[in-house]
Amino acid sequence: MPLNQKLFAISFALLFFVIVMDLARRKKLKVEYSILWTVTAVLILVVVVWYDALVFLTRLIGAVLPTTALFIFAILFLLLLNLHFSVRLSQLSEQVKDLGQELALHKKSRTKKAEEPEP
Repeated sequence: MPLNQKLFAISFALLFFVIVMDLARRKKLKVEYSILWTVTAVLILVVVVWYDALVFLTRLIGAVLPTTALFIFAILFLLLLNLHFSVRLSQLSEQVKDLGQELALHKKSRTKKAEEPEP
């Protein structure tokens, strides 16, 4: 890997790591996701520093070029991330539905109490 590419990739990985840590520190990013993105930044750094590992993975999966292997792993990562977010979105939709039903029942019971004459 040429030196300028290596410096760019290391700079990107470190900047990404700092951004993730800052978002986690300011509570803009949940811990579960900050761990995921921290591991991602570290993996980027490992692949850049230990380029032979990427070449080994490229041979292992049968890809021709290391860039092809990177794209394959990036696409797999994005697919898994989309699947995870789809599951979370389904759970949150169910929670919103349940909360809406509970609120409707709560409002109905309050209006019933308001309509009842006081003894």
